This record gives sequence, structure tokens and C-alpha cells, in this order.
Amino acid sequence: MISKKKYNSPKEYISDQPENRQEALLKLEKVLQENLPEGIAEVIQYGMIGFVIPHSIYPEGYHTNPSDPLPFVGLANQKNHVALYHMGIYSDKKLLEWFEKSYAELNIGKLDMGKSCIRFKNTNKIPFELIAELSRKMALDDFIKMYDDYKESRKKASRKWGF
Repeated sequence: MISKKKYNSPKEYISDQPENRQEALLKLEKVLQENLPEGIAEVIQYGMIGFVIPHSIYPEGYHTNPSDPLPFVGLANQKNHVALYHMGIYSDKKLLEWFEKSYAELNIGKLDMGKSCIRFKNTNKIPFELIAELSRKMALDDFIKMYDDYKESRKKASRKWGF
């Protein structure tokens, strides 16, 4: 459940969360700030903390709403967990396989994950070092290329079917 409240800053977002989640969110935010590729901007996007590729780097923006910068990583407090949304995991099968294997090797429990969402129900078991390594694994240029290739494949598919 993404918050309907409008936040002006990541700091405001985190301070509005339950106290038992604030420490984990702050630590994850710091890990992301220190390890994501240079050029990433931290904003509030879609009711959560977003680490985005700004229009100054990718002027086209996000295809569903070009006025929005291209999302790369999101961080949110949900009802039953802290969520990390990593679009690189969603778009790069090798990165996903590396992450799943690396997580399993930590022996901290079963990975709870959707397509791009990594859910942490127990904030004491967040693998901060693994998240730092994940954050360093994908360059912006590589992500942008994958994203552009995805958009082009969607155009070709829609032309093929007459959409």
C-alpha cells in the first residue's frame, strides 16, 4: 500500500513512518545513497522514496508519464514489510539470478520477492551489505539501454498486432 499522503522530501517520508521502521529505512537510504551509480537523484515518487534517473540524463522520462523521471530504485514502508523496488533486477535476468543465489548463501531465511520488489518483514534481517553490492552492480548506461530496448520491443509488438 503506497501512501496517499504527499511528502515533500525523503526525510519527511521516513520521519512519518512508525518508529520501529525508521532505523531500517534510514540505513537502507544511506546504503543506496552511497552505492547507487553517480547521477541518480533521490526524490519522492509514487508516494515513496525514489532513486531516479533525472531528465538531465534521460530526457524522455518514464514512458507511462514522460514528465516523471525514469525510476531505478524505490524504497517504501508497507503495511507488513519494508520494500525495496529495484528495476535492474526486474530487467536483467543475470542480476536477478546473482541476487537470489547471494541471498540464499546468507542463510537468513527465505527470500520474499516479486518482480522488482524485495520485501523485508523482519528489519533485523535486512542484508545491507548485499543491498550495497546490488546497488553497485548496474551502471546507468546499462539500465538505460535495457529500458530503451524494452520500449522498442513493445513498439514492434504493437505494430505487429496492429495496435
